[in-house]
Amino acid sequence: MQARYLKPLRVIISLFFLVFAAMIFIDFRDSFSENFISSFLFLQFAPSVVKIIQVAAISALGFLVVLMLTVLFGRVYCSTICPLGIFQDAVSWISVKLRRKKWPYRYTRPHNILRYSLLGLTVIFMVFGSILILNLLDPYSNFGRFMTYFAKPVVLGINNWVAPMLMSGGIYTLYPVTLPAIRWEVMMFPLAMLILVIWLSLKYGRLYCNTVCPVGTLLGYISRVSLVQIYIDEQSCTKCGRCDRICKSSCMSFREGLVDFSRCVACYNCLRICPDNAVKYSANHGRKINLMALNPVAPLKQSVTPQDNDTTGMIDDSKRSFILTALMMLFGINRFAKGAVEDIPEPEQDTTIPEDKNYPVSPPGSISLKHFNKACTACTLCVSVCPTHVLQPSLLEYGVGGFLQPRMDFHAGFCNFDCTSCGEVCPTGAILPLSVDEKHVTQIGVVKFERENCVVYTDNTSCGACSEHCPTRACDMVPYIGELTIPEVDESTCIGCGACEYICPTRPYRAIYVDGNPGHMIADRPETERVEREVDFDDFPF
Repeated sequence: MQARYLKPLRVIISLFFLVFAAMIFIDFRDSFSENFISSFLFLQFAPSVVKIIQVAAISALGFLVVLMLTVLFGRVYCSTICPLGIFQDAVSWISVKLRRKKWPYRYTRPHNILRYSLLGLTVIFMVFGSILILNLLDPYSNFGRFMTYFAKPVVLGINNWVAPMLMSGGIYTLYPVTLPAIRWEVMMFPLAMLILVIWLSLKYGRLYCNTVCPVGTLLGYISRVSLVQIYIDEQSCTKCGRCDRICKSSCMSFREGLVDFSRCVACYNCLRICPDNAVKYSANHGRKINLMALNPVAPLKQSVTPQDNDTTGMIDDSKRSFILTALMMLFGINRFAKGAVEDIPEPEQDTTIPEDKNYPVSPPGSISLKHFNKACTACTLCVSVCPTHVLQPSLLEYGVGGFLQPRMDFHAGFCNFDCTSCGEVCPTGAILPLSVDEKHVTQIGVVKFERENCVVYTDNTSCGACSEHCPTRACDMVPYIGELTIPEVDESTCIGCGACEYICPTRPYRAIYVDGNPGHMIADRPETERVEREVDFDDFPF
């Protein structure tokens, strides 16, 4: 293939990966099957590495393909497959189009101390059983958080604005959906990373990939010995400097006639811009090597240093007006807790006894808190596909090492009894796939009941919402006073789905709640009551 076709080919492939990666996180209509999502994410490097550590399976070998491509052609992963890298290219492209000076870049020395230190720190943490640094710096996971926390709410807001107008005209292609509510404290780090990535991309091209990103640093180190590399033919070079000024990685020095291929992200801009055909892309035959790229302790000379409603679940049956429904959906108001069941009482007073939770609740299929914390890169894909929004990013619920990893927040939602989506899309093996039958008996936590918080006890009023919504009959109503009944719980059949906690009307503390299991267990199946009676068929009118 001629060199001039490499950039158009790269652009086509990279747009495919960028568009579909964004759609996977933004999609709220279940447009993609779990098999497609898993196949699409096969080549994402960091999730594949984590998955092979946790699960020895062929589906976890995508990183080997990436390494093979790097050994052959350099950092093509960074230019065509990594969604965050492609996102940076899009930002840089917009920046260049808005500038009068169309070639804003120049050759700079690498920040080797910074990038190799961050890579070393990532590896050290992983050796000691923590992937915290990888979680924070992994390009795929950061891109996922950008899409889930910032892009998806915008898309859902637009959808909820347009849908009522279309529906009033008899067009039901779109429908209002609930916007997930995420705590602002959790969004601070993703927002800071988004600002950092955009700022570096606007001013310095791929500086983030060559200083902060541990995946880029590792692949860059390997690409120094790639079979096929970009180099400058000094006999043909007229020193026009075009390649230097168009290189978004700032790794080409036309004056010295060298290319720091450890920082080259294989964008192929230089191949198309050179008027003398002096920039080549071929096998290495003893050409000049940038010794600075081979020295991990080279001095830092660059002036900039980067800082681092579930449609299958419970549905509102009340006959409210269409306009009110659309407005509530637009602003993300979830009506399930008080609107789905009309007879749920309003407590007359606030509860005073805190929920005594000892452990957070990790998603079904995550085996244990230890396994989940060691394998989850906090990419938020499970958060994005969760139909009930029960999966929420953690702050310190798992401790510092589990920062941003999803947890089951039963104040925000409940785990649908038949849903297994999170395990089917998880790219790292942190959440393993479960069949629906296995999900029905996987106990991620156990129910606890605080009588003094219950409205039956405090207000002498009937409720029973928790019992009505329990799918395993772990919560049942028993006689209390007169005709009143009060909840009684059976921990052996509870699977910890949180439907009881979510629907409980007491505030700020629930009268019934789920305490997590540090290691997931198997719950007993509920006994099925059989009503046997004689039937007189002669009494039937038909």
